[in-house]
Amino acid sequence: MLAIVITLILGVGAIAWLLSSRWRKTLHRRRVTAKPFPKEWRSILKKRLPYFHALPTDLQLQLKRLIQIFIDEKEFVGCDDFEITDEVRVTIAAQACLLLLNRKTDFYPKLKQILVYPDAFIVNNQHRDTSGIVWEQRNVLAGESWEYGKVVLSWKNTLDGAADPHDGNNVVIHEFAHQLDQEDGQANGAPILQHFADYSTWSEVLSKAFTQLQHSANFGIPSIFNYYGATNPAEFFAVITEVFFEKPEDFYQQHPDLYRELSRFYQLDPINWH
Repeated sequence: MLAIVITLILGVGAIAWLLSSRWRKTLHRRRVTAKPFPKEWRSILKKRLPYFHALPTDLQLQLKRLIQIFIDEKEFVGCDDFEITDEVRVTIAAQACLLLLNRKTDFYPKLKQILVYPDAFIVNNQHRDTSGIVWEQRNVLAGESWEYGKVVLSWKNTLDGAADPHDGNNVVIHEFAHQLDQEDGQANGAPILQHFADYSTWSEVLSKAFTQLQHSANFGIPSIFNYYGATNPAEFFAVITEVFFEKPEDFYQQHPDLYRELSRFYQLDPINWH
């Protein structure tokens, strides 16, 4: 009997702590967004993010609040002697938070740090073949998303992606799409959808489009999507997210069903501001 009582007390205590922790986080976020959006940050948005002023006013205001919370909660770390400034923080946060507009979000809850290199960086990956031999491959990357706590970005590629919001290539959007995909613990091209019933249509539509891109990549058939998206479903989701935000009209004309799935997930229709 005593053991049951102790278990109940501990359970109630754990629930109370969890609710208290969430409430404290909510209150803190309200305090953060109650502060005026810094004038210097507005100048950075104007300088680095040409899409910002094309957004509807309500989305501009929402994006500013998201940026404030994102910068408050995430740590930015410079690599190879790269200096982290407000320009770096705001430029990255503004693009990452595009994916959070209109959505109930906990701000990439697994993400703790954004590592920023001045340019493309080298990653050494180990592979094991069917015979058990381990070999190392050196890859030059513009960005990388880790399942546990980190996103790595090239500042040069970040600026290139932000400067042209209509080319369908944006490394920040790409890597943070991976973060959304990884929130359920797996990077498989199926992020957490609003309703369980949505997964069936999502799987059907994305699988068909993924197979089509693989075919295009194999035979050199032009596609609105980068062939890199044919690597696996996780890369496909990241690549189509880039195009969804940057070339929505072309996306919708060529893949209307796929566009509608992303529009339902992101709760946005970028055609409205392009």
